[in-house]
Amino acid sequence: MASIAGSSALSFARPVKAINTNSLAFSPVKKGNTFLRLQPVPMRSVSCAAKKDTVDKVCEIVKKQLALPDNTDVCGESKFSELGADSLDTVEIVMGLEEHFDISVEESSAQTIATVEDAADLIDKLVAGKA
Repeated sequence: MASIAGSSALSFARPVKAINTNSLAFSPVKKGNTFLRLQPVPMRSVSCAAKKDTVDKVCEIVKKQLALPDNTDVCGESKFSELGADSLDTVEIVMGLEEHFDISVEESSAQTIATVEDAADLIDKLVAGKA
């Protein structure tokens, strides 16, 4: 417990992580104690620009390339590294995507792919550029 201005004290049972500083509000000082109140912040969803069909097909190809069990959940936010892919696996995934979607992925673009969503966004961009 840290002493503040003599008799006042500030104590936290566990660390508090503030995600958005707009969600913090300080209450008036009461009897020498400072109170911190967190207010709820609406959740924001992250949406990818890729088509759902593209994301689903990428998920299917990733599961096949990594030989993942059928019950493994692979979604747009899934990171290849978290699914157990090393750099060689990632190259094989990109090659599988190139073959399926009949595209060519530049090496510099391939190095930026870390998630299913990244791959799907790039595929949609390359397919649109081909048309």
